[in-house]
Amino acid sequence: MNLDTLKKQETYWTDVAKAQLLGKKIVDVRYLSEEEADDLGWSERCVVIHLDDGNIILPSSDDEGNSAGAMFTNDQKNPTLPVLRA
Repeated sequence: MNLDTLKKQETYWTDVAKAQLLGKKIVDVRYLSEEEADDLGWSERCVVIHLDDGNIILPSSDDEGNSAGAMFTNDQKNPTLPVLRA
């Protein structure tokens, strides 16, 4: 891909992420249940973030949703929210 195409792609996905996340309130945080992980075909469980508009966010190991993913933060005490075994 050329630089112009990459910039357009980044702008598009940044706009999508902003529309889904900016101004939203986190109303609940939990780990994926074992049943939910099983339904997804995952052997790990990740953090699930519930937003005030009913949407949820959960990290995946890749774009295809092959497995649960860890979340990294800049928190000094707990810089990683790890995946747990299902």
